[in-house]
Amino acid sequence: MLLPTLAVVVGLILLVWSAEKFIDGAAATSRWLGLSPLLIGMLVIGFGTSAPEMMVSVLAAMDGNPGLAVGNAYGSNIANIGLILGLVALVAPLSVHSSVIRKEMPILMLVMLATGLMLLDGFVARWEAVGLLLALVVFIVASILRSRNQPDDALVSEVAETLDSKPMSRGKAIMWTLVGLVLLIASSRLLVWGAVEIALRFGVSDLIIGLTVVAIGTSLPELASSITALRRKEHDMVLGNVVGSNLFNSLAVVGLAGVIAPIEAGREVLVRDWSVMTGMTLLMILFAFSWRGRPRRINRLEGGILLALFIAYTGYMVSVVIMSR
Repeated sequence: MLLPTLAVVVGLILLVWSAEKFIDGAAATSRWLGLSPLLIGMLVIGFGTSAPEMMVSVLAAMDGNPGLAVGNAYGSNIANIGLILGLVALVAPLSVHSSVIRKEMPILMLVMLATGLMLLDGFVARWEAVGLLLALVVFIVASILRSRNQPDDALVSEVAETLDSKPMSRGKAIMWTLVGLVLLIASSRLLVWGAVEIALRFGVSDLIIGLTVVAIGTSLPELASSITALRRKEHDMVLGNVVGSNLFNSLAVVGLAGVIAPIEAGREVLVRDWSVMTGMTLLMILFAFSWRGRPRRINRLEGGILLALFIAYTGYMVSVVIMSR
């Protein structure tokens, strides 16, 4: 039991560090290639913060553990909203100015509803996974077109400020992108092995481990980037990280894993995990949108509600593990 636990701990530490280096390198490389700050914020950083989930889920699916893949994706979405957004808003209320983010949130809700329909039969077939990846391609193309027509969005200045705070030469940017990617793969492999071994020792499904330990661990890059953005008062970056990451988790992470191996998702995934994820997504949208002149901000009370829901969900999942022993 000691070796699998050590593998999970070391894997998570390396995963967080390599993800940060990969995101910084990829963002700087994208800037050298001439991508706009808005496009970097919408796609590159969103993809980068979801890179740990993608690596873990792809390797899990290749190893014949698709439950770990879907658990990692949905559990990370819950952690992103409840733990990260809730905790950050509890520390400092988040003002929402970006029209791009407000347009992406309804898209995220539509994706949640589509995945719910997909899970009705308790199975994610390959053709459904392909559909998720095609939806991701449509979203990326739409984002590229939109970035050309919205140069003055609030997210632009925040992303530009973040890039300016971490200047890199072209060679250094490419180096950290490659180093980060290689270490992401290695640390993900270590994490998946340790998580599966722990699941076997405790006698619980890999889905449960994916929804808890692995999901929280792979969400740590989003937490780190959100705390950094909060220190700079880049509130739109915080919300943008969560929305972008959750879109990539729902479309790319589940899509890639499902293409590699069809995923059997029990009834509990729809009733328990998808319902919590979708409910928290809806709350995030309601809190962030302006209603009848209410300021566009997620206040401390709303942040506390999201965090409390995450704690309650995680507590329930821990009780499931204890009861199964």
